[in-house]
Amino acid sequence: MKAMIFALFACAFNLIAGYGRLVSFGHAMFLGSAGYVCGHAAKVWALTPELAILTGTATAALLGLVSGWLAIRRSGIYFAMVTLAFAQMIYFVALQAPFTGGENGLQGVPRGMLFGLIDLSKPVNLYVFVTVIFLAGFVLIMRLVDSPFGQVLRAISNHEARAQSLGFETDRYKCLAFTLSAALAGLAGSTKAIVTQIATLTDAHWSMSGEVLLMTFLGGVGTPLGPVIGAFVVVAMQNYLAGVGQWVAVIHGLIFAVCVLAFRRGIVGEVSAWWHHRGSRGSGAVPSTGQAVPGK
Repeated sequence: MKAMIFALFACAFNLIAGYGRLVSFGHAMFLGSAGYVCGHAAKVWALTPELAILTGTATAALLGLVSGWLAIRRSGIYFAMVTLAFAQMIYFVALQAPFTGGENGLQGVPRGMLFGLIDLSKPVNLYVFVTVIFLAGFVLIMRLVDSPFGQVLRAISNHEARAQSLGFETDRYKCLAFTLSAALAGLAGSTKAIVTQIATLTDAHWSMSGEVLLMTFLGGVGTPLGPVIGAFVVVAMQNYLAGVGQWVAVIHGLIFAVCVLAFRRGIVGEVSAWWHHRGSRGSGAVPSTGQAVPGK
């Protein structure tokens, strides 16, 4: 369940990083803020799980709209630093706000009854619930990427000036993409709060933004399945290497460095490139050199 939640988070990040070329260093603010709001809504306001998750997702979307409207006025490293600044502000709000529990986190979040009928305290029901949310989010992202909106977003990332010359309001498209990415990240954060029954500062910390960046680039940024594979690999490493303590972070860093230097397309990207190369060799196709062939 944790792997699927982080896979959805990575897919949301990939929507802007892979298809919009907007690399955010502050996406943890959406995961963390949605988790706190969802947990507070379920615990204090006694909302049902679906309403609490929708509340957390809406909060992340609103935060994404505000921060995105300001951040998209810059590009490259300046865009990344603006998003990081917003994330740090949200982190300190979560640290000081009375309802978040500070360093202890918001504990005892009830799972409740889904639609008043399905008991999420049962592991099977909870597992199916998380699976449905992940698949729904993944399909939504794929539909967005293949839609006219996704095509325009790719055009903007490839050549923004040319897209503007064709009459597209590029800032509006980038702001909408950022908001959608924030909402889906908030959906992952809200679901995580219900599943783990706690919302902590870890989810809002800047290191979580680095972790989702690692997942996405390790699996293959700009590919549909890359973030999913990357999330499952990173979560598996966290679980099976937990015995080495803080060295897990060092191992993550080494893997990320090797990936950037030697496998820049990520796991899925490299496998896809190898498969296409193997297929072209198997078919006996000879690449064109642009020179005339004698006798033709």
